[in-house]
Formats: sequence, C-alpha cells, structure tokens
Amino acid sequence: MTNTFKDKSGQGGYGFVSKGKLLNGHPIAVKLLKASQENGEAFINEVASISRTSHVNVVTLLGFSFEGKQKALIYEFMPNGSLDKFTLNNKDKNNLWLTWEMLYQIAIGIALGLQYLHRGCNTQILHFDIKPHNILSDESFCSKISNFGLAKLCPKKECHFNFRSKRNYRVSCLRSLELGHKRSFI
Repeated sequence: MTNTFKDKSGQGGYGFVSKGKLLNGHPIAVKLLKASQENGEAFINEVASISRTSHVNVVTLLGFSFEGKQKALIYEFMPNGSLDKFTLNNKDKNNLWLTWEMLYQIAIGIALGLQYLHRGCNTQILHFDIKPHNILSDESFCSKISNFGLAKLCPKKECHFNFRSKRNYRVSCLRSLELGHKRSFI
C-alpha cells in the first residue's frame, strides 16, 4: 500500500500522512494508520464521522482503504499543512508568520467548522481534539478541521454527557453557556 508514497508529510499517534496523487494527477493526503487491533475503533470513528460531513471548514474525506491489517484514509491535500508549523513552539527556523488578518480568518474558519459539526450535521460530532496540529490550511489559508480519531458521534436528541470525566464536564459547561444558562462551574 505504501510502495509509491515517498513524501511523508506528517506523523501522529495513529500513523503517518503521505502526499499522493490520483490517476488524474490530483494531489491527495493519505493517512496510513499503524497496523494494530487498538486503532480499529479510531478508524471506524474517523470514517463514520467525516463521511457524514460536507463543509468548507472540515477536511474532505475522499475515500478509505483496507488491505489486510493496513488501513488508510484518503483526504483532500492541504498544501499549507497544519497550523502547528506556524506556532512559536515550532523548532523549524524557517517557520512562516501569519498576519493578524490571517489569524482572524483562521479562527473564524475553525469556529464555523465547529459550529457545523455541533449543529449542522444530522448527527452531532464532538471532536475532542482541537489543537493546531489538527487544523489544516489550503492554498488560501482556509482553515479545515481534521483528525477525527477521538470524535464522538451523538444523535442530536440523545446527546448526553458523562459528568465524571473532566473533559466532558468542561464541554457540558461550555454547552450550558452556549444555551444561555447563567451559571457555570468551569
């Protein structure tokens, strides 16, 4: 499956991403997951989550592949990569700088993408892992949310939170603020 992938453009907890090309020459990003039993749920979550979406600020899943134990997700290619390469923590001495206008547009794009995932889909999608590494940019610096491995699918009418988890508690407090409740214990 990886014989023709030479350009390894990223690495994460579940595997690595390589740049590839379709037969028509169109560039793609191939997320090749590590072969293990444990990431089967992450693969299913990512395919189930992203295949139900269609929004300018959410990365487009073009397809997926199973070859034995090897699993791959095929996405639209984002030439500007992830937002983390533009942060001050990046050790690359040639890192690029973003203007305030670009940062503002990126933030608006992330907010619109999250709003879509939380309210615009038939099934509410809670990402649970928004960070610079999971925000990709196209050639125009349009920000797109990616990496749905930890996402939770939640039918809108049945979405409840487990208050024993600190992460879920913070999400539900933010949800209370969003719904206009006056009290919150964050």
